[in-house]
Amino acid sequence: MIPLAAAGIVVTASTGCDYSGTTAANSVPITTDHSAADGKPALNAVRAFDLGELVVDGAGYALYRYDEDATMPPKSACDTTCTRQWKPVPGAAAQNLHGVEPALVGTMTRADGTDQVTLAGWPLYRCVADEMPGETAGRGMAGAWFPVTPQGAKVVTAADPGQSDAFGL
Repeated sequence: MIPLAAAGIVVTASTGCDYSGTTAANSVPITTDHSAADGKPALNAVRAFDLGELVVDGAGYALYRYDEDATMPPKSACDTTCTRQWKPVPGAAAQNLHGVEPALVGTMTRADGTDQVTLAGWPLYRCVADEMPGETAGRGMAGAWFPVTPQGAKVVTAADPGQSDAFGL
């Protein structure tokens, strides 16, 4: 888990990331001391103030898993229409890990021939409606989209506020 810096990012709610047009108002303040200034894809474990542990990309955007995807073998159910709102995380992210167990990370080839990173077999995505690092506008969309923990589990509910620690684990 990446230790969290004191320069927290606090964001406001945004439009949801559901390609059917539904909206949501989920956002979480997170802090992190790691970013990919060079724009390289990455998987970074962080602690969100109210959601607990989750994985973000190199720029601090929450990454999601989709309940309709398959894990054995990994297969994406998010097709061309879906990927307008849910961007597959490039397979190159598997080469830049921080706080994520390498044995849990893999890649798969999508139907369009591109590589996508997986975590515990789950293909990972970024929600285009998350306009700023720390937003989780897609959490719970269509009852099937959830931020992902460093172990590959889905973040369904807020963490115990009594256990939340703005400065890491």
